[in-house]
Amino acid sequence: MKTILVTGAGGYIGSVLVPKLLGKGYRVKALDRFFFGQDKLELHENLKIIQDDTRRIKDEYFADVDAVIDLVAISNDPSGELLQEATYQINQISRVNTAYLAKKNGVKTYILPSSCSIYGFVDNNIIVNEDSPTNPLTTYAKANEKAELGVLPLADSSFTVVVMRQATVYGYSPRMRFDLAINGMTLGAYKTGVIPLMRDGSQWRPFVHVQDTTDVMCMLLEAEKEKINGQIFNIGSEANNYQLGPLADEVAKALPKKVEIEWYGDPDHRSYRVSFNKIEQTLNWQAKWTAADGALEIYDALISGKLENMEQSITLNWYKELIKWHGIIKKIEMYDGIIDL
Repeated sequence: MKTILVTGAGGYIGSVLVPKLLGKGYRVKALDRFFFGQDKLELHENLKIIQDDTRRIKDEYFADVDAVIDLVAISNDPSGELLQEATYQINQISRVNTAYLAKKNGVKTYILPSSCSIYGFVDNNIIVNEDSPTNPLTTYAKANEKAELGVLPLADSSFTVVVMRQATVYGYSPRMRFDLAINGMTLGAYKTGVIPLMRDGSQWRPFVHVQDTTDVMCMLLEAEKEKINGQIFNIGSEANNYQLGPLADEVAKALPKKVEIEWYGDPDHRSYRVSFNKIEQTLNWQAKWTAADGALEIYDALISGKLENMEQSITLNWYKELIKWHGIIKKIEMYDGIIDL
C-alpha cells in the first residue's frame, strides 16, 4: 500500500482528492493549515492528518512516503494580490522546498499542480501548448511559474517530477468555492436568477472539473515514469475552452429556471486558449465533465441543501476575516486565554 503526502489537503481540490486516493487503496498524509476547517475530510483508518504550514515542513513528514501531490497554495488572483509576500512564500518557495525535501528523503514522485493562468494574455487566434511562451500577469500566476522552474530541474532517474497546468477548476467540493467562474455563475443563477459576468465576455478561458483533474493526479501516480518525468501537461479539454459570454449562455441553458446575464466590472485582460493534445495523446486521457454538467451538479446540491453558500466559500473574504479576528484576539488574549484562563 503506497503512501501519498498531499499538501493543501483540506482545500477545494484536496478535499476531493484525498477521499479518492483512500478509495483507491492508498494511505494518505493530509498536510494543511486547515484555514477552512478539518471537517472537510472524513476520518479514515488510512488517513493521517498533519496540521502544519508548508513553510515549516519537516523531514519527518516524508517518512515512508512514495509520492507527493503539492496542492498547497494561496489560491486565486485577488487573494494573491492582497497577500503577495505570502503567495510567493507558499506557492513558490515552500513548494520548491517540499520537492527538494521529498527527493532528499527518498520519495519517488513529486506532482506539482500549477495553472494555465501562467499563459496570461494570448491573441485569440493562437492556441497555446506546453511549449508556448508564458506571460503570467498576476502574483498567483507568477508564483506558479517560478515554482515550475524550481521543481523541474530536480527530476532524474530516481525522482519523477511532473507539472500539471490546470485549467480553471469548477464543480462541487466539500470545501466549496464560489469565487471560480462556473461555480459563481451557478450560485448567482440559483440565488437571484442572474449570472454575474465580467466584461466583455470575449475573453477565452479553459476549464476543468475538479473530478477530472483529481483523476489525472491519481493516474500520474501509476503512469510510466518515462512518459511523465520532467514533463508539463495542460489539464483540461478542447470542449471546455470557452469564451466567457458563450459559457454563461451554456450555464444558463443547463439550469431548470429562467436565468439572465448581468455584466459588471472592467474588461478582464486575461485571455488564453489552450491545447490539451499532449495529455490526451501521451496518457490516453479524456475529460469527462462539461460546464453544463458541473453547473447542474452545483445547482442540484444547492437545491437539496447538500451545499450552502458560506462566507468561507469566497476565499479572499475568508482570509480577510481570519486576519481581522487574529488581530482582535491578539489584542485581548492574556495568559493563553480569553475568558477561561
